[in-house]
Amino acid sequence: MRICIAQTAPIKGDILKNIENHKKLINLSIQNDSDIIVFPELSLTGYEPELAKELATTKDDKRFDGFQKISDLNKIIIGIGLPTKNENGICISMVLFQPNKSRMTYSKEYLHPGEEDYFVSGTNLNPITFKNNKLAFAICYETSIPEHSEKAFKNGANIYIASVLNSTNGVDKDINRISDIAKKYKMVAVMSNLVGESGNYDCAGKSSVWNNKGKLIEQLDGNNEGILIFDTDTEKIIKTQLKKQPTTR
Repeated sequence: MRICIAQTAPIKGDILKNIENHKKLINLSIQNDSDIIVFPELSLTGYEPELAKELATTKDDKRFDGFQKISDLNKIIIGIGLPTKNENGICISMVLFQPNKSRMTYSKEYLHPGEEDYFVSGTNLNPITFKNNKLAFAICYETSIPEHSEKAFKNGANIYIASVLNSTNGVDKDINRISDIAKKYKMVAVMSNLVGESGNYDCAGKSSVWNNKGKLIEQLDGNNEGILIFDTDTEKIIKTQLKKQPTTR
């Protein structure tokens, strides 16, 4: 299976422009036969809690129909980050587009301290099965909750996919933590992070891939957008870095 993680520099609050940027990276991943591509936390809006209520939507938003068409035509899973709304409030979520299936929403259950001022705790999805693999997801702070990764393991996951915003001050701690998760539970692990400024954070990039022994296989840099593709069967890596795009704030 070929897992692709995307590293993006979001344009603050501009969903349509971020959609177009996502599609460019998705096309790159398709050219390299990826089975799944996952974007960072709140990738379609940037990490902008003060704007979350204004920007929040649902998985069935017509603006996302293009992602479903790409998924259906190319047999690829696409995971995008955005704030979603439900009866309880606004969640930090990942919407998953699967080939010829209904869209699914994975919402962050464990909020980082301070996020509860803008968001409510959501509902995690159980691991999903694709090409004989079980894929478990995590959004940022959830990687620091031992019960979260333990539950993924107990539910049979062999691939752990973290969609994050990590700042330059915190990224190395999280890199070590996800490496430990991969090693402890013998899961392939990947981390998709933002670059540039978002939500007053200096985002660190360094999107990474670990094998199921916890060994760091490859990492993107701290400045540029790009994709990293990992073949779980051969451990072959395809790495594409793009010239840094200016961020509009």
